[in-house]
Amino acid sequence: MRHVIALDVGGTGMKAALAGASGELLYQARRATGRERGPEAVVEGILDFAAELRAYGIEHFGEPAAAAGVAVPGIVDENRGIAAYSANLGWRDVPLRELLAAKLHGVPVALGHDVRTGGLAEGRIGAGKGADRFLFVPLGTGIAGAIGIGGRVEAGAHGFAGEIGHIVVRPAGTACPCGQRGCLERYASAAAVSEAWAAACGDPGADAADCAKAVESGDPNAVRVWQQAVDALADGLVTALTLLDPRTLIIGGGLAEAGETLFTPLRDAVRRRITFQKQPSIVPAALGDTAGCLGAGLLAWDLLESTDRTEATP
Repeated sequence: MRHVIALDVGGTGMKAALAGASGELLYQARRATGRERGPEAVVEGILDFAAELRAYGIEHFGEPAAAAGVAVPGIVDENRGIAAYSANLGWRDVPLRELLAAKLHGVPVALGHDVRTGGLAEGRIGAGKGADRFLFVPLGTGIAGAIGIGGRVEAGAHGFAGEIGHIVVRPAGTACPCGQRGCLERYASAAAVSEAWAAACGDPGADAADCAKAVESGDPNAVRVWQQAVDALADGLVTALTLLDPRTLIIGGGLAEAGETLFTPLRDAVRRRITFQKQPSIVPAALGDTAGCLGAGLLAWDLLESTDRTEATP
């Protein structure tokens, strides 16, 4: 059975799969990333994991994977196949595509940015399926974005396209590690809501999920913290809508798990802010933590399709 390797590398764990031609996950596995052992060990772990997946494919499907797709965090040079920088994993300028191709006996390898890869899956087979223009925004520890156009995701000239979390929504506001002040992710990420709610309720262990539950029970402090985050998020999203005019806006990540506790006030807040802009459909992400793996599989199949097409051209 023809299949590809799909590998999603995170800060703490790796999710992998062997994916069939229709995108179905034929086999799934997980491993710890092992970042505490240093960047070289992380790279070795990725290579060994990929080799295990190749061996599984040979044993169970009668042939090795035809290609591989790998999603990694940080700054990614997708064209050159280089994992340029990751603060979480500690690596710089790792020629990951070349290393993986060698480990996998020369099959084609696609390297992608984790959020853009997850966005590709959400846009093509998830919540944005059928939309010609979409924006995928996961609200997690930070806030990133993936700009979807005609079934692909735009990386930008330097690989920074979609960094919506660093739109300044509160000028002269809270300092951000990026060097600016008042960035969106300092107010509307799951981490920012957790921090604000822990301070407001006096429980240092409280998080965004606890805040959402308190909002549902009518706690006025929670409602205030939540609305501040929603307002900041709406400000950032309207800036993005003005620039990109997407048909569908897909919200994922930890904060989206609050469901309509987030989506109802968010849709209202965006509607109040737009003037000439068209309000997109604002929907929750559909694929959960499998998005990165599914997207990596799509990258691999896309690469294989382009390789097959090139080889078929006389």
